[in-house]
Amino acid sequence: MAGTEKTTCCVVGGGPAGIMTGLLLARQGVPVTVLEKHADFLRDFRGDTIHPSTLELLHELGWLEEFLELPHTKLRQITADIDGDRVVFADFGRLALECPYVAFMPQWDFLSFMAEKARGYDGFTLHMRAEATGLIEEGERVVGVRVETEDGRLDVRCSLVVGADGRDSRIRDAAGLEVVTSAVPMDVLWFRLDRLRDEQRPFFTPGGSHFLISIDRGTYWQIAYVIPKGGYEEAKASGLHALRATIGRLVPDFAGRLEALRTWEDVRVLSVRVDHLRRWFRPGLICIGDAAHAMSPAGGVGINLAIQDAVATANMLGPALATGRTPSRRELRGLQRRRYFPARITQIVQIRAGADLLSGSPGGAAPHRLPVVLRLLRRFPVLRHVTGWFVGRGVRPEHVSSA
Repeated sequence: MAGTEKTTCCVVGGGPAGIMTGLLLARQGVPVTVLEKHADFLRDFRGDTIHPSTLELLHELGWLEEFLELPHTKLRQITADIDGDRVVFADFGRLALECPYVAFMPQWDFLSFMAEKARGYDGFTLHMRAEATGLIEEGERVVGVRVETEDGRLDVRCSLVVGADGRDSRIRDAAGLEVVTSAVPMDVLWFRLDRLRDEQRPFFTPGGSHFLISIDRGTYWQIAYVIPKGGYEEAKASGLHALRATIGRLVPDFAGRLEALRTWEDVRVLSVRVDHLRRWFRPGLICIGDAAHAMSPAGGVGINLAIQDAVATANMLGPALATGRTPSRRELRGLQRRRYFPARITQIVQIRAGADLLSGSPGGAAPHRLPVVLRLLRRFPVLRHVTGWFVGRGVRPEHVSSA
């Protein structure tokens, strides 16, 4: 594979945004190469939420029924445990969509499914173990990507580079695009606990300056324990026994299972970062997904926003690429304008809601005063449908072109 390869579009990153972009462009007849630096899609602790808006896209593509044959669990409501009472945080039941629920599925299954569908289109190429190391430029214009592969260096020359390589994007760094960082109030500790047969739990359990999210994985719970920003070092200094005790007080049902956390290697820390590019593009290049706007894990909406970016990219730039024309600055700017608003609105809501939920008393004890958002949902239950719309459908959802 070493040498030079020519294509029309080179997508850097084989995550949800990258695979969906490649698939939809190939569907329009655009020759496209997707580069994924790993050997497979098997990475743990990735966003595994497939929201109603994404399921609707699969319906539009005609693959929904086949997709839902893959193992998954359904979440029709996001619930919170408030002093033993169940409060519905978000209800998806009123969404006028084919699937009014969130599907939880390992991301590698989703990516494998989409990659297999993409391979059915002529002109789609997926290179695994292919790491983008830099851009090929001619003057101010980006004309390709330098890639390291198992067989040596590969230069992929193209009309458009799509940077979909995540929050640590090399492409946006190589392009010199300015990153604007927002202050965020949280970090997340990820770990697993055994799930008892037929055990049910609220999705969300607040605990003052911490809160816990329980994701049903069938045989185990995937736990996201949300702590104040920078709290990991403090937790580590206090010791694993203190962490187990704090979580045990918050969720007594878990107390007997927390001994499974034997060392800190059993706990993964996600340092939450929220940022966005001031400008997403250069001539011959556009960034999308987390490469353009890194999201908080709140609501699990990052994967779905990235997919919406991919759909908009194919809809707005695909016609130019299909005729062999490089998208103009005006077209690239138009794509940013369309997707910037939903990304920034979602980030702002995530940051403010996260700060509110972490505003209680310290130490994982029950908060003296409920966060504002939970008080409002308790008093005005109809708001659960508003939050269901925001999380499940999102701001400015996209639809697959009929091309």
